[in-house]
Amino acid sequence: MMVPPPFEREAINRLALRYKLPTVYQDKALAVQDGGLMSYGAKMIDMWERSGPQYVDRILRGANPGDLPVEFSARFELVVNLKTARTIGLTVPSALLLRADEVIE
Repeated sequence: MMVPPPFEREAINRLALRYKLPTVYQDKALAVQDGGLMSYGAKMIDMWERSGPQYVDRILRGANPGDLPVEFSARFELVVNLKTARTIGLTVPSALLLRADEVIE
């Protein structure tokens, strides 16, 4: 999935707020802190920390890169921006807030 550059994310969030549209992203660092409503996705830092050293080590020890397994993240993160929810007139269910890893006030 392509990630829009920062200036496009800002424009997308501005337009979404103006027209009271919810926005959902895959990574909080990309846009939720800048006004997006929520994000749900794999913790990217965990994936980078796990994949880089492990794959490089295997390749340096002689493994064929094409034979290495594809690994998926086991940790996902849900972030909700309550300020954005209030701005667009949404009430976020308390059950969702309880499951959230982070709530931005």
